[in-house]
Amino acid sequence: MPKELERDLGLPAVIAISVGAMVGSGIFILPGIALKTAGPAVILAYLVAGVLVLPAALSKAEMATAMPEAGGTYIYIERGMGPLLGTVAGVGTWFSLAFKGAFALIGGVPYLLYLFDLPVKPIALALAALLIAVNLVGAKQTGRLQIGIVVVMLLAMVWFVVSGLPSATGSYYGGFFEKGTGGLLAATGLVFVSYAGVTKVASIAEEIEDPDRNIPLGILISLGFTTLLYVLIVVVMVGVTPPNLLSDSNVPMIHAAEATLAFPGVVAVIVAAVLALVSTANAGILSSSRYPFAMARDKLAPPSLTEIHESWGTPSKAITLTGVVMLLLIAFVPIEQIAKLASAFQIVVFALVNGAVVAFREGNVGEYDPSFESPLYPWTQVAGIVGGLALIGFMGQDALVGAVVITVGSVLWYFYYASGKVEREGAATDVLRRAIGQEAIERTKSTFEEVEGYEALVAITEDTSAKRERSLVRIAADIARENNGSVTVVQFDEVPDQAPLEQVSETLSPADEAFERRTADLTEAFDVPIQYGEIVSHDVRHAVVNFAEHEDADFLLLERGDESPYAPIFGTSVEWITRKAPCDVLLIEDRDLTDIHSITVVTDDGPFDPQKIAIANALASETESRIDLLYPVTGSATEPQRETIEEYLSELETLCSVPVYRSVVESDDPARDFVSAADPADVLIIGTDGGRLRSSLFGRPADWIVDSVDCTAVQIQPAHSDRPGILRRMVERIVF
Repeated sequence: MPKELERDLGLPAVIAISVGAMVGSGIFILPGIALKTAGPAVILAYLVAGVLVLPAALSKAEMATAMPEAGGTYIYIERGMGPLLGTVAGVGTWFSLAFKGAFALIGGVPYLLYLFDLPVKPIALALAALLIAVNLVGAKQTGRLQIGIVVVMLLAMVWFVVSGLPSATGSYYGGFFEKGTGGLLAATGLVFVSYAGVTKVASIAEEIEDPDRNIPLGILISLGFTTLLYVLIVVVMVGVTPPNLLSDSNVPMIHAAEATLAFPGVVAVIVAAVLALVSTANAGILSSSRYPFAMARDKLAPPSLTEIHESWGTPSKAITLTGVVMLLLIAFVPIEQIAKLASAFQIVVFALVNGAVVAFREGNVGEYDPSFESPLYPWTQVAGIVGGLALIGFMGQDALVGAVVITVGSVLWYFYYASGKVEREGAATDVLRRAIGQEAIERTKSTFEEVEGYEALVAITEDTSAKRERSLVRIAADIARENNGSVTVVQFDEVPDQAPLEQVSETLSPADEAFERRTADLTEAFDVPIQYGEIVSHDVRHAVVNFAEHEDADFLLLERGDESPYAPIFGTSVEWITRKAPCDVLLIEDRDLTDIHSITVVTDDGPFDPQKIAIANALASETESRIDLLYPVTGSATEPQRETIEEYLSELETLCSVPVYRSVVESDDPARDFVSAADPADVLIIGTDGGRLRSSLFGRPADWIVDSVDCTAVQIQPAHSDRPGILRRMVERIVF
């Protein structure tokens, strides 16, 4: 029987751990800095910050009861949001904790040196180096010592509040909102990091008795207690200390203590501040070094970060990396910027925590069964995400740029290093995939509803053979007839620039006469209204596009012509028309249309274009044939991905009025397998690729598939207004 951790931590222990993780150096340092930003409203800033932390606390409590064995913010986000955002969370949390540790040192050392005239930075660097060395060699901070530190800090703070409240001076609260809402929110963002430890208790969920009750209750009680304690401390600090002295001081709580407490009380505050300094800085090194270790274990970082030192038994490289970052921060970054960046990264991580709960609940995650559910879902999570991210906007350019740089850098790192090594996906990916699939179904429904009265334009030239023209008109007629539309056949003749258009248009060549004769018979042959005409121009490309726009055509049929040797570089006239046309464009490669039994539709690593399905359904209805839907997946496709694709294809089937066969092609070279799967078809419907040069960078071009199959091919390019944007298409291809 495997060993299990004994659940022996009750509610008091949970509260003590959570309070101890929050109460630290921030309250000794940040009030003075925040006072410059918000004025006396810094009191309210601590209250607002506590409220904004609440959604993440509730979300973390829910996930802890669903996955008590997982532990760790990074793990929850990585499993819920996927390895990409897991990378952002891991890097962001690592930086946040490293910044918080550096902040504790650079801000706490002045308390240590209050009675001595010594330089702060060298002492802070020396103390940081000592703590790094302690963590490297594996010296442990015992639980009893940690409890003792927390008790001393709390006793000193309570003494400070009880003794200081009667001494508060009302005049010091004057101009409470003089810095405005912007100043209040900027200060709220600055002090946000003071609550970063509220969810730490979730990492030991396995050891908590009755976790369904004690985890959420313990987190809520500790958050409420700490918020109240912070607010009262700041009320005293602002009320007993002249504003200028408080805002310009590196040791604001000492000045406040000197105004309200006897010498023993001042000493108690200094002792509490120093203990908070050591505790927070050591916890920063210890905790933050675990994130590179965990990410390396999940293949999101180099495996060397998981190496355990032979003699010390610690992840020495991860600790060293964290230590170097802290030393650089202490040496070169001002304390206020360190605090802002630590808070900004923490806000991003808490936003991802809230998003992870949404992902777990909405995704197809069978094992996610929390015994505690966050109230007012999903509005609690939405408020946490929106409120937190909005807060960063008020924190100044440095915090915003820092958050963006870390996020973008994490994303680039994931795609550069980790994307090829990680095959798992998060619950959010499944949520997004299902949403994309449902939206694609709705777009297809709309396309089916809008095709009534479809007007088809068939564009040919003098070189178009009678057989080719008839094939083009037949396809156009089948689509138009199914939708109560009509067909317009236009022969576009190009003449040299030197030839007057008026004179040329009055002259009928034998080819023009033959075109008129055979086209006049097509209306009766295809049982659909067919109009025909000729247009003479100096530039056929512009003439085709202009006529399609003038006639308000719904789709334009062109024959897929031969390409010049320079087509891969400069493109072809047909490609130019597909890019500029105001409507859907169908490129027809005619081989044999005498007997149609099956119409195969393929997609380009994402949902089917609605126009493909609508046109395939119209052709199949008129020819009494079936539709074969081919969808590619790689061998590494996950089970949720396959299930979502099957559901999507099933819904597409219900939209069609003809028999539909669904095939999921599993291959790492879907283009070649499409050729094999499509060869028995009579008609292949495929997309265009926007040009040979672009497609050659990302895979085989659509033209390669068309040239490789032995059937009539129809390439469809949706109108500009119907095409998803580049970013959306990229997301569809990655997720779907």
